[in-house]
Amino acid sequence: MGYGAIAMKTLVTGGGGFLGGAIVRMLRDRGHEVVALGRHSYPELDAVGVRCIQADIRNAVDLKQACRNIDFVFHTAALAAIWGPRRVFHEINVVGTRNVIDACRQQGVGRLVFTSSPSVVFGEDDLCGVDESQPYPPRYLAHYPETKAAAEQLVLGANGSELATVALRPHLIWGPGDPHLIPRVIDQARRGRLRRVGDGTNLVDITYIDNAASAHVLAAEALSVGSPCAGRAYFISQGEPVAIWPWLGKVLRRAGAPAITKSISYAAARRAGAILEALHRCVGSRREPRMTRFMASQLAKSHYFDISSARRDFGYEATVSADDGLDRLFSSAAVDAVSDACR
Repeated sequence: MGYGAIAMKTLVTGGGGFLGGAIVRMLRDRGHEVVALGRHSYPELDAVGVRCIQADIRNAVDLKQACRNIDFVFHTAALAAIWGPRRVFHEINVVGTRNVIDACRQQGVGRLVFTSSPSVVFGEDDLCGVDESQPYPPRYLAHYPETKAAAEQLVLGANGSELATVALRPHLIWGPGDPHLIPRVIDQARRGRLRRVGDGTNLVDITYIDNAASAHVLAAEALSVGSPCAGRAYFISQGEPVAIWPWLGKVLRRAGAPAITKSISYAAARRAGAILEALHRCVGSRREPRMTRFMASQLAKSHYFDISSARRDFGYEATVSADDGLDRLFSSAAVDAVSDACR
């Protein structure tokens, strides 16, 4: 009997986060018993009957206890940031993931879905319609993609006869409840700080939150020892890239925020990023620079991916279109949440 046919006991690390919370709610709606693990308390999850464990994935003892009597783990917890000490990225993204794998093995958890990122294959050049055969780059421009790539390799290397693993790479997740991407863009526009980087023609994949959560659940249902998706990584997106700067312009119009009127070349943005990174390192600042080399590349280059493997191996499709997602994002309740996040 498949995963989707019976109630399973699942653990979601990062269960109080944007993606983790969406997975928790989707699993609960499908009748599964869900435990959410995170560093904080989550009354909104407690209120709907989700058991919450307050723990840090860097604590191997706590993770081992949390995985007791669990059938399936979704590992979404990570440090997703552009700037910060490499040590902290390594501790959370690499050591934390190793702790999750070890806890699964020690407690006999049979299946593990890991949330990776397409940035693990992004060096600095355009990525246009590439599939999962795209290799890891020889070097990274930031600690986040470097440590996520190391974590992904740990997860895929752990796939075997007792633990089946799969890694998903959803790109630019957005939607109601988004605490980062859309609020940040709107906030920067309202402050007059938003600049188009590059010529504005780059194509980029995006992923609506419900589609990202659905991909995780579908992969979980298809995952078992020896299944086609076991030990593999998959790109996840809407399935059709957007011209990112015109799309962001549409978001700003819907939000009533100022339009993007100023621009900077990619070369100038990259130089500025390199200088600001050096200055921040020199003074030991943990504040994110206004520009980094990684940020400049992400904003100016095309990066979109072939998702045919996810369609083939576990039936993934983006059921919420980008236009429908915008309508949902700018419903009255969602607009209030976006406005709060921008304050």
